[in-house]
Amino acid sequence: MAQQAYMTETGSGGSGPEPRGDRLRRLVNRFFGGRRGDARIWRRGVVLAAVAVVLALVMLMHSRIPNRVGNLGSLTETFLPWLGLLVPVLLVLALVRRSATALIAVLLPAIVWLNLFGGLLTAKTGGGGDLTVATHNVNADNPDPSGTAREVAASGADVLALEEVKASAMPVYESTLASTYKYHTVQGTVGLWSKYPLSGVRPVDIRLGWTRAMRATVATPEGPVAVYVAHMPSVRVKMNAGFTAAQRDQSADALGEAIAAERQPKVILLGDLNGTMNDRSLNAVTSQMRSTQGAVGDGFGFSWPASFPMARIDQIMVRGVEPVSSWTLPRTDSDHLPVAARVNVTTSATGS
Repeated sequence: MAQQAYMTETGSGGSGPEPRGDRLRRLVNRFFGGRRGDARIWRRGVVLAAVAVVLALVMLMHSRIPNRVGNLGSLTETFLPWLGLLVPVLLVLALVRRSATALIAVLLPAIVWLNLFGGLLTAKTGGGGDLTVATHNVNADNPDPSGTAREVAASGADVLALEEVKASAMPVYESTLASTYKYHTVQGTVGLWSKYPLSGVRPVDIRLGWTRAMRATVATPEGPVAVYVAHMPSVRVKMNAGFTAAQRDQSADALGEAIAAERQPKVILLGDLNGTMNDRSLNAVTSQMRSTQGAVGDGFGFSWPASFPMARIDQIMVRGVEPVSSWTLPRTDSDHLPVAARVNVTTSATGS
């Protein structure tokens, strides 16, 4: 009896314990509902595998998606990080289908997404810095401009940019911010408030016919910095026209030209660009400046819409200064979240 029990415990014929590799294969085959060597676990889920491969290709080659039809490329790039949500969906479907082929294929989009956005999942915020800047699209229909002004001023920003400031609300913003910021300038619907003197103030023509961008030199204690404030035209997603962004794209090109011609070596851009850093249509700007959120932000820093942020369209970008930290501020009565960053003016940035 003892010998029989030993044979049952160790396996058929009493040849010893079952090797771990055989045990694993047996468990895998049992999960997939087949016998060892059953080809069905590979034939199932071919369609799921194909979808996974296509998803990986879309993320990997998003810059090749043409913009000729409805600006499809820019639309994809605007919400590119969200394509990662399809990976766990495909994973669950592959498990339900019990398909080894689909499970392996799902690894492809997972790896591509992590390569593109995995760096945003780790905290990169550093300490130090000598200048805090913030920007906020306050919304022309903001019901409480005074409260919004107080909230963004409480961020501690040394330099604050506001976009979409309605003329009738301008006196409210000016009076509310006066105690915090000694210097300010307003050009059209954008304004700049600063604790340090301003000079060289002028509107920037972004080919709209009215002023929605400006430039000023801020005399910080660490030296002069050229600060641009911009509000790019809005974009829309229409069923009959796709992603309508032609006017935004033209304005982005004009802003890029203005920044390229800037003689001041230290430059900061604050504003609502109505586009993400992935959107190729903003290349005229993004190719020559560095995003603080991508460099030193924690997470994606989505800023719009404020009720459920899905895209980072409010940007702080730098050239010639070193970003130290970047974050979003608490919600105001606007449909955008304010964003802020701390930079080091005294340290020249590399590769910015």
